[in-house]
Amino acid sequence: MKRYTTVIFDCDGTILNTLDDLMDSMNYILKKHNYPTRTLSEIRNFVGNGLGKLVERSVLTGTDLKVSQEQLDTMLTELKEYYAEHNNDKTAPYEGLYELLAELKKQGYKMAVVSNKVQEGVTALNGQYFKEYFNVAIGETPNRKRKPEPDMVNAALKALNSTPEEAVYVGDSEVDLQTAKNFGLLPIAVTWGFRDEELLRELGAKHVAYKPADVMEILGELNK
Repeated sequence: MKRYTTVIFDCDGTILNTLDDLMDSMNYILKKHNYPTRTLSEIRNFVGNGLGKLVERSVLTGTDLKVSQEQLDTMLTELKEYYAEHNNDKTAPYEGLYELLAELKKQGYKMAVVSNKVQEGVTALNGQYFKEYFNVAIGETPNRKRKPEPDMVNAALKALNSTPEEAVYVGDSEVDLQTAKNFGLLPIAVTWGFRDEELLRELGAKHVAYKPADVMEILGELNK
């Protein structure tokens, strides 16, 4: 019997490389409002807490600009609309990810994806890229709090008929580590996403994957 039977995945920066589309969309909005654009490295550091934080950080970080909340809210609304049309221009699964999911499925693991994207976006992306592997894809809804609150993980585990004690959470950011902690899941941090190993270790990550195949190896060790 496996000790761990269930794997919950974050989406952006963990299974899908969405960074280029996020950068292009954010820079479109910044240019529209006559703000300086941001580099891929900057956007990488700004993402992880939803589009609202991405707008705030992209506009304000490193500047002494005085920007009203109304202006930020307007830019957020425009970003949501633009990104909804352009969230799949360059987005693609990370190399080696399909091989990992196929092996997990072969070995009988239950799997889900949870994301701070709105539910419609998560459903669409999952349907395009991962429907063979994830029967459960959980996003933001009006009655479900965003990560790191435990609502999304709770919904995923209920749908999979699993418990926190038998689940691991695979993610790439401080939000993911906090999400796992808030719901009592064992976290596996990945380094190919939006945060580097040093930060993940500082935040308490004990199990770190450098490539998708490492997740399988870590699970094998945990289930010995």
